[in-house]
Amino acid sequence: FFDASPQTGRRKSEWFRNLGFWKYFKDFFPISVKKTSELDPTKNYIFGYHPHGIIGCGLYFALATSSGCSLDERALSLPGLDLYLLTLPIQFRLPFIREVWLLMGICDSSKETFKRILSKGPGSSLAVVVGGAAEALKSSPGKIDLTLNARKGFVRQALLHSASLVPVIAFGETDVYGVLQNQFFKKVQVRLQKWFGFAMPLFHGRGIFNYNFGLIPHRRPITVVLG
Repeated sequence: FFDASPQTGRRKSEWFRNLGFWKYFKDFFPISVKKTSELDPTKNYIFGYHPHGIIGCGLYFALATSSGCSLDERALSLPGLDLYLLTLPIQFRLPFIREVWLLMGICDSSKETFKRILSKGPGSSLAVVVGGAAEALKSSPGKIDLTLNARKGFVRQALLHSASLVPVIAFGETDVYGVLQNQFFKKVQVRLQKWFGFAMPLFHGRGIFNYNFGLIPHRRPITVVLG
């Protein structure tokens, strides 16, 4: 109730973002990052990530960690950029998870966050999953089904703060989890998403000793392309 860190990103920790765990996380799938253009470090940017997938495995690694990935060798890829990832404000009401997000430099997706971060100075940038929870409900292996038509708020914020838009596509993001298709539960999920702003799809991955069912994501490559 009193800590403004979800809007300022001041709890971001390079020590935490550089933990060796993230390299193992990358190699599990594996995740790779490809940049297609150079970004001027004297400007501000809003990265639009697609698709949401179930939990955004490629998203968290590519844009919220600093170890084991060529993207975050700043001198070679994004020099001078201070990047913060955005998520739903309700995530910062969850004990422990809240602290992990803050250490990773993840902030809430409120208008106040856009104003504070993009006003910090040259290189201060944000990343947002444009499709959000509505897109997560459409996640299905082998498909990239995006929710874009009613998602123009991030464009407005870019205009207000003179930030450039950078598209980011994660090929393979929707392949790491399977989704249970059921019309009744889908209607319930859509209703919950409209009421609360989020809803968790009925998904399944693999187990520790089996490859067919569990909560661990499948080991399938994710290639994040930005530029």
